[in-house]
Amino acid sequence: MTILPLDPRENETPEALFRFLSECQAVAVRKRHAQLVSISLEVESLDPLAVLESIFEAGEQHFYVEQPANGLAVAGAEAVLSFSANGPGRFAACQQFVDEALANALAVGDLASPFSGPHFFHAFSFFNDVGGTEPFSAATVFVPRWQVATREGRTTAVANLSIDAASPLELLAERIWRARKKFARFEYSAPGFRPASKPAAISVADVLAPGAYEASVAAAVRRIAAGEFQKIVLARARDLTADDAFHPLQVLNGLRQRYADCYSFSFANGKGQSLIGASPERLVEVRSGTISTEALAGSARRGASASEDAALGSGLLRSEKDLAEHAYVVQAIRRRLAPLGIDPTIPPRPVLKRLANVQHLQTPFRAALPASVRLLDVLAELHPTPAVGGSPREQALNGIRELETFPRGLYAGSVGWLDSRGEGEFFVALRSALVDGAQARIYAGAGIVDGSQPEQELAETELKFRALQDALTA
Repeated sequence: MTILPLDPRENETPEALFRFLSECQAVAVRKRHAQLVSISLEVESLDPLAVLESIFEAGEQHFYVEQPANGLAVAGAEAVLSFSANGPGRFAACQQFVDEALANALAVGDLASPFSGPHFFHAFSFFNDVGGTEPFSAATVFVPRWQVATREGRTTAVANLSIDAASPLELLAERIWRARKKFARFEYSAPGFRPASKPAAISVADVLAPGAYEASVAAAVRRIAAGEFQKIVLARARDLTADDAFHPLQVLNGLRQRYADCYSFSFANGKGQSLIGASPERLVEVRSGTISTEALAGSARRGASASEDAALGSGLLRSEKDLAEHAYVVQAIRRRLAPLGIDPTIPPRPVLKRLANVQHLQTPFRAALPASVRLLDVLAELHPTPAVGGSPREQALNGIRELETFPRGLYAGSVGWLDSRGEGEFFVALRSALVDGAQARIYAGAGIVDGSQPEQELAETELKFRALQDALTA
């Protein structure tokens, strides 16, 4: 990426903007390749979700994530560049797309501010391949036309555009100038968004027949005893049908308020469908040369009182079944990172991660990232972890295909972003719902190991269903 020595604040006129775009077009002509032009400005505090509501269009791709406890919120929409891939080479294909885009990118503005410059928003499905009728490709990446992000109390607005020899510069300059004035003094009006009461009538139906999930768990336990795999994660799906369309961004407002420690997120395909959720699990982050990931496996409900909550947490920390399930994830992460030359530091025993309605066993990992390794390399190794797939990986994935009777799609996949410096963050798309107009499919899974009881695993998935079902129906 080429950084241009131009301060947009010192050239704040339509004429100066047009001259700048003309220079970018000259580069495109000289290189015989369209240029990704990225303009970044640090602005007064904005709420990215409110901004996204204000200019929401169901027919456009969008990405949103917020983690209130960490002061993080990002929203971007309207793809200026996009790419999709299928198959086991999808991570490498996305990296190639990013590399080519950055080799033909021109950046200007407040590039030292958080989330400045072009960002590449990704969504990877659980499996390497998806069916032709599914709403999302196995890998999707796009650069938004506009982006607003806050981190550590600072807000950055980014405008991205693609310029080639035939680009209408007058029209592009006018569009950017309008956006610049809008973000400088943003008015939270929402012509495309009409807040409304939740649908009055919602029917709920499990995708699996009664008893089918328990039967699958029992079959998995028998296959574990036979030595086929050590752990497998089996999911359920539940369909909600309303008398009026769900609005994913309205649901997200409730999720971010209730689950401040989670990643409240939405990834829209631009065809009317979006995956929304409140995920508790970071898959991988690269920041300032350090890689961070975590093992998150083993669950218990929250208590109604402080004493009950503490007792449930203490029981989880002593549970042989949950500790064994957690250990599989820890061992697998170590095993997957070793070929990349990554030797992480981890605590000797898991700690509790407490969320609004559930608590988990958690082990954080941190390590220096080798210079030759990139974030998507790590992601390709880690995804899917035993926390959402099983161990050994390939045997467990085969078992999931046989024992689950619905497509996972993006559920338990990886969603996140990559910036022009190679830094970024991905989380696991858990506690999620696929929203399509008045239809919503919610997902929940549980880790099955030796000694798992079908009725207990059914109860665990019911607990995990609650976050999205309450958000969609309450």
